[in-house]
Amino acid sequence: MKDHTSNHSPTPGRRDFIKKSGIAIIGGSLTYPAISFGATPAYKDSPLKVGLIGCGGRGTGAAAQALEADPNVILYAMGDVFEDRLEEAYSALLKIAGDKIKVENKNKFIGFDAYLKVIESGVDVVLLTTPPAFRPDHLTAAVNAGKHVFCEKPVAVDAPGVHKVLAAAKIAKEKNLSLVSGFCFRYDYPNRAIYGRVLDGAVGDIRTVTTFRHGGEAWYKERQPDWTDMTYNMRNWYYYNWLSGDFVVEQAVHSLDMMSWVMGDKMPISATGTGGRQVRVDKKYGNIFDHFAVEFEYENGAKGYHFTRQQSDTSHKNSVEVFGSEGSAIVHIGRRYEITGKNKWTYEGERNNMFQTEHDELFASIRNGNPINNGEWMATSTMLAIWARMVGYTGQTISWEQAFNSQESLGPKVDEYHWDLKWPTQPVAVPGKTKFI
Repeated sequence: MKDHTSNHSPTPGRRDFIKKSGIAIIGGSLTYPAISFGATPAYKDSPLKVGLIGCGGRGTGAAAQALEADPNVILYAMGDVFEDRLEEAYSALLKIAGDKIKVENKNKFIGFDAYLKVIESGVDVVLLTTPPAFRPDHLTAAVNAGKHVFCEKPVAVDAPGVHKVLAAAKIAKEKNLSLVSGFCFRYDYPNRAIYGRVLDGAVGDIRTVTTFRHGGEAWYKERQPDWTDMTYNMRNWYYYNWLSGDFVVEQAVHSLDMMSWVMGDKMPISATGTGGRQVRVDKKYGNIFDHFAVEFEYENGAKGYHFTRQQSDTSHKNSVEVFGSEGSAIVHIGRRYEITGKNKWTYEGERNNMFQTEHDELFASIRNGNPINNGEWMATSTMLAIWARMVGYTGQTISWEQAFNSQESLGPKVDEYHWDLKWPTQPVAVPGKTKFI
């Protein structure tokens, strides 16, 4: 079974997709494509120095997985805007990885410019795990400096940010740098097996895809007396769309990425839908919604439906279901991977830790001199979620071209961040009144 990825151009449009063979799965086990060693890879035997940019829970986990991915890798530098987060991550990683933690005090960087100092510290690989608003500029700086990158999802919060990521991905390809995305479900063995079969025609012509990401409430940090407005916003970045993109971009983007994957990363032509804020109405929740429902229409008439909510005491659902002319593919994440109809099939192969596999394949690609570049599809999957937010906020039907070429920029420029910044939080959007920009 083949793992299918896309060949997007830097300005993706409505066109037929190209299925590109990459990593193979045979009987549920992972095998790598053949690698040609015309020249000795630059990192074949030398230690790989890792720099962590963003030391929250996801960053700490990513660093632990990076250190586990290769026997000759060390954590060399760390950066965050908050010293307590950096030190908490450092202590946790010492317990997990011990002698692989080689971060001297001089390589612990605090502040909004910490990312530049990590990149300049002499690292080979950077892990970008800050809030999403920062990723386009952090990725650009890392790639320009010639670093291999693990970049968490989503990769931007607005269309201009997506364009920056596409440009950085192109440079990474030209420099033969690995760029692996935090869209972890593409590194999950059962998903690779079932979506690979669907892309090979197991359900016939795809007519409808439904995706659900229903869950409960997220975390919240109470304001402390010494916090500025900016400190409070950064501690609760999830609830401000200029930092997170809204929850449809920050979390539910995984579901849209799987929809895009099973559709061959071919972009829809239009989207319509709604969204709102029924439960998450307190001022502490910033300006994000608590539910979205969006229909995407593809050029061939196929439809993709995305439903997501974050509301306490509601039922949970995390699924992707594909309905085709010859059968259906049912994915209930972590539980069921089944094809019904003409080509009945159930996944019975190996299960893996997809978070670990991301890093295993990243570091193997660096060692082998055979770079992975997820840049284009990780950018366009992020754009799908941004597009869904646009539709939900405005209540309007919006085309791909309109969404992709939107000039709306939600946050300040990367060099404008400081602790006394009073960035104007947009009012909560109202469908029918909020304008598309």
